[in-house]
Amino acid sequence: MQVAPNQLAAHLQKGLKSLYTVHGDEPLLVQEAADAVRAFARSQGFSERSSHTVAGAHFDWSEVLAAGGSLSLFADKQMLELRIPSGKPGKDGAVALQHLAEQARGNESTLTLVMLPRLDKLAKSSAWFGALESFGITLAVEPVERNALPAWIAQRLSSQGQRVAAGEAGQHSLQFFADRVEGNLLAAHQEVQKLALLYPVGELTFEQIESAVLNVARYDVFKLSDAVLAGQVLRVQRMLDGLQAEGEAAVLVHYTLAEDIRAMKRVKDAMNRGSPLPLALREQRVWGARERLFERVLPRLSDATLAAWLQAAHQVDGVVKGLKSPGWPPEPWAALHQLAFEVCRACAVPARQR
Repeated sequence: MQVAPNQLAAHLQKGLKSLYTVHGDEPLLVQEAADAVRAFARSQGFSERSSHTVAGAHFDWSEVLAAGGSLSLFADKQMLELRIPSGKPGKDGAVALQHLAEQARGNESTLTLVMLPRLDKLAKSSAWFGALESFGITLAVEPVERNALPAWIAQRLSSQGQRVAAGEAGQHSLQFFADRVEGNLLAAHQEVQKLALLYPVGELTFEQIESAVLNVARYDVFKLSDAVLAGQVLRVQRMLDGLQAEGEAAVLVHYTLAEDIRAMKRVKDAMNRGSPLPLALREQRVWGARERLFERVLPRLSDATLAAWLQAAHQVDGVVKGLKSPGWPPEPWAALHQLAFEVCRACAVPARQR
């Protein structure tokens, strides 16, 4: 059974189950979900805790199965925690996890908590994950995307009795806060907590937030691609500067930008051959948020524009590899800025056909 992380507290109040699986790549939110289960379990008398981490192919699964099927020697109830950092239990582990899930069914003396990274479609369709989901509760912890970050910050401030001003002033404060902590949720949580230490409950001014919140943003090259396609010029500027400061390889940034241009060209070519846009996107394996961005911009981009971008990407590839290219800055990051802004500005145009 699946439970959303924001529904976990209400779920626990209805009664603790014997098996929980938490999977996701956001350490803060995974930790908070696991802590909520642990805290409630302790309140229900689960005072003993054992922990196992699957490290490598030679992990001894018999110890886990023995712990899951045994009674505690020192307490009436025990917690068994199993971490699988790779998300791949292997053949023996897959069988063991199915047995562990079956052992947990109806076992009121042992609470089993399995912690996994973000799982791909293949892992979610596996027999071992199906057993965990069938016999227990699964929580998929999703990352907080940039557009949801201001609301997340506001909710965290509210939980400690603080808030920003109403209207545009408050939104400006939240956007500023989000810009400072984007891509670093643990640091964002710490910055929120710092505001509770510095200022009393009540309304926070922009000046207070500006003076207190450090610039701890961490940027993902693949999120840069989304920002470019969304036409977010200022965010693209911050991300490129941040990636350069963090020592990201210019060749990887170029590859990400160029791959989007190539994908848009392939989808446009398929449309020209008569394929509907949704079918062309599926054929080119464009999914999720990227699919929505392509759907927004492709209908108004001309073949000539895409061909010019493809040529530009080829020229910038040379610059990134140390070659000179007429019309482009000789410094790789300057050339990447120019290419990204050319695409970004076109994607930001809401109506005019290109």
